[in-house]
Amino acid sequence: MNKISVVINTYNASKYLAQVLETAKSFDEIVVCDMESTDDTVAIAKAHGAKVVTFPKANHKSAEPARTFAIQSASSNWVLVVDADELIPQALHDYLYKFIENNGDIMGLYIPRKNHTMGVCLPSSYPDYQLRFFIKEGTVWPPYVHTFPTVNGKLDHIPEKRKDLAFVHLDDSTRATLVRLNNYTDNEVEKRAGTKVTLFKMFASPTMRFIKLYFLKGGFRYGIAGYVQAMRSAQYKFTVLCKLYEKQIGL
Repeated sequence: MNKISVVINTYNASKYLAQVLETAKSFDEIVVCDMESTDDTVAIAKAHGAKVVTFPKANHKSAEPARTFAIQSASSNWVLVVDADELIPQALHDYLYKFIENNGDIMGLYIPRKNHTMGVCLPSSYPDYQLRFFIKEGTVWPPYVHTFPTVNGKLDHIPEKRKDLAFVHLDDSTRATLVRLNNYTDNEVEKRAGTKVTLFKMFASPTMRFIKLYFLKGGFRYGIAGYVQAMRSAQYKFTVLCKLYEKQIGL
């Protein structure tokens, strides 16, 4: 019989975890793969009946090095990977169970995601497809930030028009965003080692990122939230390029 495990990677993720676990409770299993949290993340997970496994934090800056271990810790043959700040709509739960009964040769699904910035879900960030639902057997997740898993089989997308099936990515504080910025860009630099950085690229790439989100995709229509989203995205690109250039000149 086909079953679905929800897999959540965590590290000091107590802020939204209880909400996330509530939306996952009707699946066959919840697996929380914790990277040695120092807050009450593990206690919250256990209180909600989750199976908790541990992956050593070591010097890892993101959850990606622990993803494959977390996936293989699930007992179901299908896995839904959810971040600790993403809510699962009931409609998505129902859709996925129907899918696994009639999936044909499709072994993985890209799921749309609604991202919130300053409490606003900006249209420019939708559908932000994430490859998060797949057959467990043979699936491997690269150990780098902002990567998708390698799935053993054909892939498909949930239709963009089905907004009722999208993950709800909850808003992060500026403090949390800045912590993640430093950690994620370190991992991004490792992934892009050897990339040559020029003055033109350092100026043009972040600038074009801002222009795309704020002007071309209409972020200006959403006041401060639209401006913050565009600036955060440009800042991320600029930080990656700065760190790559430091590597390039031997700093």
